[in-house]
Amino acid sequence: MSNSFQRAGSKSNAHIGREFEFKALKFFESKGIKLKVNVKVPVGLGDKLKLHAFDLGSEQNKIIVECKSHKWTSGGNVPSAKLTVWNEAMLYFIASPKEYRRIMFVLKDYCPKRKETLAEYYIRTFPHLIPKDVEFWEYDESKSEARKIVI
Repeated sequence: MSNSFQRAGSKSNAHIGREFEFKALKFFESKGIKLKVNVKVPVGLGDKLKLHAFDLGSEQNKIIVECKSHKWTSGGNVPSAKLTVWNEAMLYFIASPKEYRRIMFVLKDYCPKRKETLAEYYIRTFPHLIPKDVEFWEYDESKSEARKIVI
């Protein structure tokens, strides 16, 4: 039985996510930034804090990274449900310790129909949810390179 929510040709969406995190890890390593997987940081909006595991990070260098490898739908439509996960990541960035560098590392996926990448679309339509200090990095799999998107 096929899963219409699973990316074509993949074992599972979790597998895709782990592979993308590994690519992010290698990218940052190539830039001299050593990160670890599944870094837990206390988050909270008030006095009560709870540990949250960010995809990548460094407690020593005070960096947290969320990785998202989402794509436009096959018809070029907005993957609305997936973007709610991006909104959730923004909430965790808001609730994380202020001394941490916050990075949203996303897959570059261009939509010819819309003439923009998914990250560009998100930044354009959800600027009110993006904390000022969050960096968006867009990873181009074909070049194994990423660029920081100026917000």
